[in-house]
Amino acid sequence: MTAPGSPVSAAASHSASGGQSARPGVALKAVDKDTTAGVLFGIGAYGLWGLLPLYFFVLQPAGAVEIVANRVVWSLVFCTMLVTVTRSWGVLAAAFRNRTVLGTLSIAAALIAVNWLTYTYGVTTGQAVEASLGYFINPLVSVLLGVFVLKEKLRPLQWAAVGIGFIAVVVLTISYGKLPWIALTLAVSFGLYGFVKKRIGPKADAITSLTMETVVLTPLAAATMIFLAVSGTNTLGTQGSAHFWLLVSSGVITAVPLLFFGASARRLPMTTIGLLQYFAPVLQFIVALVVFKEAMTLDRWIGFGVVWLALLVLTVDMLAATRRNSVARKRALREARTGR
Repeated sequence: MTAPGSPVSAAASHSASGGQSARPGVALKAVDKDTTAGVLFGIGAYGLWGLLPLYFFVLQPAGAVEIVANRVVWSLVFCTMLVTVTRSWGVLAAAFRNRTVLGTLSIAAALIAVNWLTYTYGVTTGQAVEASLGYFINPLVSVLLGVFVLKEKLRPLQWAAVGIGFIAVVVLTISYGKLPWIALTLAVSFGLYGFVKKRIGPKADAITSLTMETVVLTPLAAATMIFLAVSGTNTLGTQGSAHFWLLVSSGVITAVPLLFFGASARRLPMTTIGLLQYFAPVLQFIVALVVFKEAMTLDRWIGFGVVWLALLVLTVDMLAATRRNSVARKRALREARTGR
């Protein structure tokens, strides 16, 4: 089903109104252009998320709590500017009046706050490798959420991927000498966040969603910033102008990849999004090893290898399922045209 006003729907309606010659080609070109833009937006979003550890690194000596508090407050400032520029105050007000939207996004705000705080803590305490692991295993958590929350039935390869992923967690638990809680917290919180956001669907666009989530979190974030300032432990105004503006820019750095992701998700099938999502943890993993020089023992390499095997199995299943669905749709269209 194509969105009203999209190039595809416009081309389709134009074709229906008359003229048979070049219109299918025009529609295909519009689809190709939209797909290319979607891929570029997706690479931009996941690329920025993948390089986020470098940003947190230059924010030292700010700790995780201060970074996240600033991230929330300055994101709200930036979102307010976006809402003003796009003249979306009416849309935002309507979303706030909708109790379902407000309640759902309040839950999403709590989940993303846990995710941001855990991720920032991991990166700033020399555990960026484990933080990247969280986003590697996130697709497996999403599959499990489908089973336990949506009561979906898994295909055999999906069960195999989940089983392999469980083995990987056991191997890494033995390697770390403890449960990899940072990775698991990140995977579960972001998986639930995605699930909650899907419940909203088209009721709130990317700007509206992020604005509402930061509005919900800002009172606590602002109180935290005030407490840090009063106690003399904040770094916002004590580490020079460069550090000040780096913290202030956290609003832009938070919002831009989310907006890119929203633009990508509107243009691409979920299969492509599913493949692009691995780009972020791969970059995070490389940064942790090459830039931060974090240690990777043999048993950790084995654990990560098992995780990657699980993701490979999951990806193969996803591509196979997409191909089957595509073939079935084409067959149905062909039968509809021929009347058979």
